Amino acid sequence: MASFKEIISTLPRRKGWTDSNNDLFLYQGFWCYSFFIEGVMSAQQNFQSQPSDIVICSAPKTGTTWLKSLTFAIVTRTTFDDSTSPLLANLSHDCVPFLEVDLAQSSTNRDPKNPLLATHVPYSSLPRSIIDSSCKIVYICRNPKDSFVSFYHFIARLSASKDMKPVALEEAFELYCQGVSNYGPYWDHVLGFWKASLDRPDKILFLKYEEMIEDTILYVKKLADFIGYPFSSEEIKKGSIDKIVSMCSFENLSNLEVNKSGKHREGTPGVIENKIYFRKGKVGDWENYLTPEMAAQLDSITLQKLNGSGLTL
Repeated sequence: MASFKEIISTLPRRKGWTDSNNDLFLYQGFWCYSFFIEGVMSAQQNFQSQPSDIVICSAPKTGTTWLKSLTFAIVTRTTFDDSTSPLLANLSHDCVPFLEVDLAQSSTNRDPKNPLLATHVPYSSLPRSIIDSSCKIVYICRNPKDSFVSFYHFIARLSASKDMKPVALEEAFELYCQGVSNYGPYWDHVLGFWKASLDRPDKILFLKYEEMIEDTILYVKKLADFIGYPFSSEEIKKGSIDKIVSMCSFENLSNLEVNKSGKHREGTPGVIENKIYFRKGKVGDWENYLTPEMAAQLDSITLQKLNGSGLTL
């Protein structure tokens, strides 16, 4: 049987967002770096989902770090409080295993007390065991303009930390508009989960970053209900939700020592400085980077792609 590497070498490829020879490959309709595709293929073959699993799904840079923190805080709130939570000493990505990296080879590589896992895999490429089991999926999406700008800065900062150069913003923008970005096309990613959430509202909770920023308390309550960890009226009276919201806020997390100086996946080729995961977290920051023409171009693609789906971004 052909190895994953051999299969990947036959896939369509395009230049990635850096000046290095790190190409993106097209696998099952989405663009991805070969390292992640190997993990996806492996997870598709090997991962066994449990009914108690809670899978946090997202395209990159759409609010993933925040959603992981909130969900982890909800699930572990009877074990820890806002002064003892592992989130205060660890990056949230270290608290929630990543399917295509940490669990790709084996689903047993997990803390049995932690039902959470995360992935950037599009809905159509999730392991069958996740789609077929009764586990819960929570998906977060974000306005494509902010999502693009956030992703570009993430790649730029990551490249700088590895002495590489990102492509110019304009070139990355053109690639993004063509759907060529890690785990892109972005619109296909969002639509896959949106349509699945309409078919299976009991299994998939579809969230928008902007709405969550607007009324975080409401959405944390909704999230807790959905994943089976509802807040009691006693907890709500005692301000448990407010404490979680404030502990997981951008201001609080980005100022923790671990997120200013720590490293994620230290000792592996995938090492990333924790601070690279925190930039601004603001809604509408795209206005500082995109020209009116670029914004109009992205809006028009978004309207066209989402046409008839009932979804607006």
